Amino acid sequence: MSVITILDYGAGNLKSVTNILEFLNCEYLVTNKKEDIKNAKSLIMPGQGHFGQFMNALQEKDLTEITVEKIKSGTPFLGICLGIQVLFEYSEEAADVKGLGIFPGKVVKFTHGKIPQIGWNKLKTTQNNSFLSDDYVYFVNSYHVIPDDKRIVSAYCDYNGDFVAALEHENISAFQFHPEKSGEIGYGFLKKWIDKFVCF
Repeated sequence: MSVITILDYGAGNLKSVTNILEFLNCEYLVTNKKEDIKNAKSLIMPGQGHFGQFMNALQEKDLTEITVEKIKSGTPFLGICLGIQVLFEYSEEAADVKGLGIFPGKVVKFTHGKIPQIGWNKLKTTQNNSFLSDDYVYFVNSYHVIPDDKRIVSAYCDYNGDFVAALEHENISAFQFHPEKSGEIGYGFLKKWIDKFVCF
């Protein structure tokens, strides 16, 4: 198994993600160095916080272009929480800040129910899913993605209407939920991702 590179943009749920990797006996590197990202064999982007601050931090560290390059080159990539949102073109949370633009689409704020959504919600997997299951996982989010291409969606959840909970496309996987806060189910999902994309 190769070393998993975790992108450190200066915030995010790094400790909880590294705790899982240690539990799963995976080697990892937490870094914000461009050369490390360039040489990464697999990449996890954990995230929480504000879309604009996230993208500005990547830009300030000169990591935006190399991150896009790595994702588009086929490097196994996992985005968590804000890490799914920045894959799209823009967000209502910071309309003047461009996302990574890996996928066409946008990020919008929930318009009904308590905001943010905090707690457990049940996944409804799609035919595009390869390693999730219809179980309860843990969310903390006020925003959700709307892809132009619905074929990349691997799971929905219902929060006063369906929203995208996860996506898969070739080397890219991304979760709106927090696998690292979802107990044994979340650990299992992360292990399946590692088994599929990292064990080579």
